[in-house]
Amino acid sequence: MNQQFYTSTEWKHVRQQVIARDRGCDLGIEGFEIHDRVYIHHMNPMTKEDITHGNDDILNPEFLISVTHKTHNAIHYGDESILQRRTLVERRPGDTKLW
Repeated sequence: MNQQFYTSTEWKHVRQQVIARDRGCDLGIEGFEIHDRVYIHHMNPMTKEDITHGNDDILNPEFLISVTHKTHNAIHYGDESILQRRTLVERRPGDTKLW
């Protein structure tokens, strides 16, 4: 049943909207570009009833986010140790170094 949903024209259209909105970045965070397959994660778990009864939330970009396969697995299996880490650099006025 979910394969019918994921191959629908509506899903493909919304998927492209979400990827464009997130600029192809993991969790929509600049600097975390996805260079492999982009997964679209439903922030609200989707059920069979959502598909059969046509819950609008499953196609609402507000509840969807672009992620990598690793991030998707970390979300579903609760294992944040597999996520990519980045050290944030505090920026100050007059900085001349890029990072």
